[in-house]
Amino acid sequence: MTSTERPGESVHALLSDGTTVCIRPAGPEDHGRVLRMFTGMSPENLRLRFFTVGTDSAVKAADRICATRAPDTRALLALAGDEVIGTAEFHRSPTTPGTADIGLAVADTWHGHGIGTLLLEHLSHAARAAGIRSFTADALTENHLMLKVISDLGLRTARRFDGPEVHCTIELAEDELYLSAVDERGRTADVASLEPLLRPVSVVVIGVGRSPSSVGRALLTNIRAHGFTGQLAAVNPHTDAIDGTTPCYPSVGQLPYVPDLAVLAVPAPAVPDVAEQCGKHGVKALVAVTSGLDGGQAAGLLAACRRHGMRLVGPNCLGLANTEQAVRLDATFAAAPPRAGTAGVAVQSGGVGIALLGALSRLGIGVSSFVSLGDKYDVSGNDLLQWWESDGVTDLALLHLESFGNPRAFSRTARRVARTMPVLTVDAGRSEAGRRAAASHTAAIATPTMTRRALFHQAGVIATDSVGDLVATAALLRAQPLPAGARVAVVSNAGGAAVLAADACAEAGLTIPELPGPLIADLLAILPHGARAANPVDTTAAVSGKQLAACLDLLTGHGAVDTVLVALVPTALATATGDDPARALVPPSGTRARPVAAVLLDQDVPVRLLSGPVAAVPAYAEPLSAARALAHAVAYAHWRAEPLGTAPALQGVDSEAAAVLVAGFLSRNPEGGWAGPQLCGALLDAYGIPQSPWEWAADADAAVAGAERLGGGRMALKAYWPGLLHKTEVGALRLDLEGPQHIRTAYTELARNFAGVMTGAVVQPMAARGIELVAGVVQDQVFGPLVLFGLGGTATEVLADHAARLAPLTDCDAHDLITAPRCAPLLFGHRTGRAVDLGGLEQLLLRLSRMACDLPQLAEADLNPVLARPDAILPLDVRIRLLPHTAQDPYLRRLRAR
Repeated sequence: MTSTERPGESVHALLSDGTTVCIRPAGPEDHGRVLRMFTGMSPENLRLRFFTVGTDSAVKAADRICATRAPDTRALLALAGDEVIGTAEFHRSPTTPGTADIGLAVADTWHGHGIGTLLLEHLSHAARAAGIRSFTADALTENHLMLKVISDLGLRTARRFDGPEVHCTIELAEDELYLSAVDERGRTADVASLEPLLRPVSVVVIGVGRSPSSVGRALLTNIRAHGFTGQLAAVNPHTDAIDGTTPCYPSVGQLPYVPDLAVLAVPAPAVPDVAEQCGKHGVKALVAVTSGLDGGQAAGLLAACRRHGMRLVGPNCLGLANTEQAVRLDATFAAAPPRAGTAGVAVQSGGVGIALLGALSRLGIGVSSFVSLGDKYDVSGNDLLQWWESDGVTDLALLHLESFGNPRAFSRTARRVARTMPVLTVDAGRSEAGRRAAASHTAAIATPTMTRRALFHQAGVIATDSVGDLVATAALLRAQPLPAGARVAVVSNAGGAAVLAADACAEAGLTIPELPGPLIADLLAILPHGARAANPVDTTAAVSGKQLAACLDLLTGHGAVDTVLVALVPTALATATGDDPARALVPPSGTRARPVAAVLLDQDVPVRLLSGPVAAVPAYAEPLSAARALAHAVAYAHWRAEPLGTAPALQGVDSEAAAVLVAGFLSRNPEGGWAGPQLCGALLDAYGIPQSPWEWAADADAAVAGAERLGGGRMALKAYWPGLLHKTEVGALRLDLEGPQHIRTAYTELARNFAGVMTGAVVQPMAARGIELVAGVVQDQVFGPLVLFGLGGTATEVLADHAARLAPLTDCDAHDLITAPRCAPLLFGHRTGRAVDLGGLEQLLLRLSRMACDLPQLAEADLNPVLARPDAILPLDVRIRLLPHTAQDPYLRRLRAR
C-alpha cells in the first residue's frame, strides 16, 4: 500500500480505457498534491473551473478540499500512483434540506478517460448515505466537458440558464436509467482492462524450471506448441533460452520489452515480490497459477496488482486460453488444448475445468476463451460475462462458480447477457448448511440453495445440478433451436423405451399432450402397420429411416407440440436391412423448425452430437438426461420471451419516517433485536401494508377495553415478549374468545404461565376464513435482501411450499413469485372458482421488497400467517428483527478488495 492509500477508505476502480485508479477521501496531507494538479491546469481550464484565471481560487479550493472533514462536506480524490488526477466535493446546503453543491476538477492530461464521471458516481454514493437527495452545480455555458459529464451520468437533471452560467440540479435517485448507464460504463472499462489478459500481444512465463515436468515448463510448452501469435519469453536466471527456442531472462525487469501478460509459476513466498517487479516494469495483467498463498502473500499480490493497475487471474488456478485465430493462446498446464469454437468457459476449480473442456471437445463444441478463476482475487465470472458479451465470438457461456463476490452485479450482467446468449452454470455448494442463527419462519426457510436459485432464475441463468447436466444441456442448446413451450412428442421404436422417455419428461415438468386426430391420421399413413400415434408415438421396430424422417418432419412442422424426443433401441431388423433409423435423426439439409433430441439406449457415452452436413442432433444414453436438458431449454426460452419488468412506483410509502423509526430503535438497542408489535405495525404502515386491526394490552383490563374498541365479537389473544417467535409451539396463543370474561381469564392465564417474561399481549378480531400464506424478507450478507413467499400457517416449514426472489422485485418478479409455489392454483380459484385478491398480494410483495431495499437494518421480516381472501390480503402476525447495518451499493463501480 502506498502512502496515498488508506485502509478501509481507499477503493480501486477502472477508467473507460481500463486504467486502474484509486478513489479515496481527501485529507490535510494531500494539500500539496491537489494544489499541484490545480496549478498544472491551463489558464483556460482554470477559468472554466473557477470562473477566473488567477490561482487564488485554486489555492482556496485546495485548502477547502483538504481541510479536516466536516459532517456536511465530502471531498474525494482520484489518484494514479501518487498523483492526484481528479477531485470531487460536495457541501450541504444550509438553506435547502437534502441538497448539496458540488465541485469537480480533472487534470488536463487526463481529460476523456472518464475520471469526472467515476468521481461523481462515488460522490453520489456518499451523498445518498448522508441523506442528500440532490446536487446543484454551476458551470459556464461554454464548459462543454463539465456539462457533458453531468448529462451522461444517467441521473435526472434540470438546467437553468443565467447569463454566461448554467445552474444544474441533479436528482440522486438510482433508477433504471442511471443503473443502465453505470452498467455500460462498467462494461466498457472492464472489457478494456481485460484486453491485455485475454488478447495479449506478448507473454512472459515466470518460474520456468529446468525440469520438463515443472508447472512453469508445462505452461511454456503449451503456449509455444499451440501457436501463440505474439512474442513469448521466459524468466529463469540460470539459462539464456528454453529448448533453444524461447529466450530467457534473469528477471522480468531485464526484458527488452514490456509484456502484456505475465504467467506466474513461482513458489508462494515469491509471488508478491514477483508481482511487484511485474508492476514496476509495466506489465498489464497477471495469471498466478501458484497455490498455497498465506494471508500476507495474498494481500501482497493483490496490493501489487491494484497499485500498478494489473488485472489478475488466480491464484491457485489452471491458467487461461483464447482460441481466436489472431491470438491462439493456451496459457494452461492442461494435458490437451481447448478446441477452437464459440463457447466461453469459466471455472473456479481447475479439475472441473479439465473435465469440462474434455467433455466439450468430445462433443465437438469448441471454446472461444477459457479462464480458470481459482481463488478469484480479482477477475470473476462477472468480468468474463462482460468480455464474452463484447468479444464478437462467444455465443454460449458456461460457468462453474463456487462463490459470488458481488451477486447483484453478477445478476444484472447475467440478465443482460442471457437475453442474447445462453448462460449455463453448475449450482455448486447446494449442501451448505443453512443459517445457524435463523429463528423466524422466513429465515429458517431461506436456505442458501433457495437464494442462489432465486438469483439464477431472475437472471435467466440455466442452473444445472452437475457438470454432466451442464454438458447435456449445452449439447442441446448448441445444436437445436429453443423450444416455444413444454409440449413434447415422444417417438420410439419400442414401447418400453417410450414409457421410460414419457416418465422422464413428466418428472422434468414437461407435458405429453395427446395429438389431434388429423395429425394422428397423417402419422399412421406413413408409419408401418401396427404403429400407434396418440403420443407417445410407437413406430414399431419395423420403422425405416425414411419413415422415421417423415414422422419427425410431420411432428416438428405441426403446432401440436413444441419439441420431439426420439427414443430408439437397436433391433435385429435394422441390422439385417442395414437401415438404421438413427441415421434419419439429422436432416440432410437445414434444421427442423422445432427442436429434436434423441435417446439411444445402446449408447456408451452420456451424450454426443449426431452431425450431418449442416445440422446436428444431441443423442443421450438415457431418457432422464434428455428430459432435463429439454426442461432447461424450455425454462430458458420462457424467460427470454418474458418482458424485463419494471419496479412500479408505490403510493403511500414514507421511507423517511421508517428510517427514523429504525434509527430510534437501534439507538435504544445498539445490538439490535426483535421489534415490538407497535414498531412492527408502524413500519408496515410506513410502507402502506394493510394489517388486521389490533390493540396492545399491558394487562387484563386493557385487553378487555381493546376488544371493545375493536367492536367485540370473537377475539384472539397473543402473548408477547421480546424474542417470542413461535406462539403456537409454546402455548402463547388463545383463540375464539368471546366476551369480557373470556378475554380477562385468557390474559390472566397467559400472564401466569409466562410470568417474568411476558410484557403484554395483542388483541385481534378473529379473521374470516381464507388461505394462510407466509411472506417475508431475509437480508443475506452476500446476496442482499431476499423476498420469500408461499404456503403459511403453523406447518409452513413442514410443507415447504415456498419460492423466493431477490429484491428489488419488478412487477414480473412479483407475479412470478405468486405463481411459483405448488399452492398457486388455490390462489387463482382452483376448486372455489374465486381467486384471492391477486393485486393486493402483488402489492404486499412489492412493498416488502421496497422496505427491505430502503432499510438495510431489516435483518428479517416474517408475516405469517397472511390471510388471502377474494376481498383482502391481511397479515395476521408480524415479526421484524433489526440489526445495525450499513448498506453497500452493489452497483458502485469498484474493483474487489480481498
